[in-house]
Amino acid sequence: MKIAIEGCAHGELEKIYGCIRLLQKRRSFELDLLICCGDFQATRNTDDLSGMAVPDRYKHMRTFYKYYSGELLAPVLTVFIGGNHEASSHMQELPYGGWVAPRIYYMGRSGVVRFGNLRIGGLSGIYKGHDYDRGLHECPPYNPASIRSVFHVRSLDVFRLSQVKEKVHVMLSHDWPNGITDYGNKNALLRMKPFFRQDIESNRQGSNPAMELLSLLKPDYWFSAHLHVKFAAVVPHADGTSTRFLALDKCLPRRMHLQVLTLPEQLDGDKLLKYDPEWLAVLKQTNHLLSVTNTNCYLPGPGGNERFNFTPTDEEKQEVKTIMTSLTNSPVKEIKLEIFTRNVPVYNPRQARGTQRGPVINPQTVKLCEALSIDDPVQVIMGRTGREMLPPWDDNRAGPSSSFEPVAGPSTPVVSSTPNRSLSLILPAPVQPSETETIVIDTTPRSSGLFEEVAGQREINTPCTQSNARSEPAASYVERPKDSEESGNSSVVSTPQVSGRRTFKRRNEAFYTTHDQHGELGGSMDSPF
Repeated sequence: MKIAIEGCAHGELEKIYGCIRLLQKRRSFELDLLICCGDFQATRNTDDLSGMAVPDRYKHMRTFYKYYSGELLAPVLTVFIGGNHEASSHMQELPYGGWVAPRIYYMGRSGVVRFGNLRIGGLSGIYKGHDYDRGLHECPPYNPASIRSVFHVRSLDVFRLSQVKEKVHVMLSHDWPNGITDYGNKNALLRMKPFFRQDIESNRQGSNPAMELLSLLKPDYWFSAHLHVKFAAVVPHADGTSTRFLALDKCLPRRMHLQVLTLPEQLDGDKLLKYDPEWLAVLKQTNHLLSVTNTNCYLPGPGGNERFNFTPTDEEKQEVKTIMTSLTNSPVKEIKLEIFTRNVPVYNPRQARGTQRGPVINPQTVKLCEALSIDDPVQVIMGRTGREMLPPWDDNRAGPSSSFEPVAGPSTPVVSSTPNRSLSLILPAPVQPSETETIVIDTTPRSSGLFEEVAGQREINTPCTQSNARSEPAASYVERPKDSEESGNSSVVSTPQVSGRRTFKRRNEAFYTTHDQHGELGGSMDSPF
């Protein structure tokens, strides 16, 4: 099985897929799966742009909308987690994951899925201690505070992942686990990013909950992004196993943003994306712990009078399998592409600016929540405040539009003031994707130097000097200084800036800079581990 790992996508799907096609053509292999580590930016229209926590000058549509509208089809199955630069209103429609376009799957706030025999876990968002214990109180349209807090990791997300006991092979997080720099070449990292030093030395860089999960789950691999630099580490565990950590850059020419791994054949299985019964059982058994209040809410632990261990029993997992057999008409088979349907208008380039809208019903979430008898946080908020969610967009209306004008009628599902478990909804007619490409696995050894033997697994490490069929001069890409709390979400074409003394706002200094210390990170083909 060959999988590719992408760092921060920042909406540049067309370039990422172009880079993959180029690699496949040059090296005569084909990928089975692409995994993206956040800042995916699944913006369907300009309304989604208005819900992103970035300065206006970074609010660009990029190319995801082409895959949402059906203009383009992803050439490889793509799975991603959320970061801090997302279309948050879109992501909130799918708190437990779902398809955002044919062949493109979001893992939800936290989650576990299976691809063949490969088990993948993910934790979306970034860690901020002041929001960690709060409930999921955010709901579109956002105010200046909630537009940022909506992508902050919550304790419930981590608690649910901590209940998983079956082997997780790959874990994803957007920000790095705290202290991970102690297990890699910290000096080389600081030469590239000297402004990391203060946060590293004060132990303030990265996510404490992510490191706790790394120590608990002991995955074979942990992949991250966020800091726009490549960094590898190996974390040993007391039981003799180890976790290989790799952070990747963002999608720019000559930047180390893509890593290809060849995994053992025993993980191949049927190479279908599937629900994970253990994870669904965790969601079902912990539903009562969901809070939608903007206050601290603490989770159960030892010493109390209530259950605190929610690792599913065999009976609980079997119950979920029975439910999902009924839902999918097959024994927990693949998450079918046919369940994807557009629920908001596609991008209209004639509308220059969007507007934040209220939450929109996503049939995928409704169907899963009803099957498992769990709650959609946004629908609970809406029910408690007596508001109604917008019905899905009628995809049969003439012409795309980014102006959301749902038509009320007897067949239009509208949420009442009760939580979603009482909602009955018939799924719209499915959108049939194009015929799936045949995946051919290349097992031929290479001697070109691009493949490196690491612990019995072949890897490709590419700076991707071309982001599509045409080469792009890397010198034309520079980063503007950031004035937001987290990194900017795009690059701009510009002339090289005159070198001089760099200044930073303190809140940005630990993460971003106008230039890399050593220019662009192209040319290295060394093993990341």
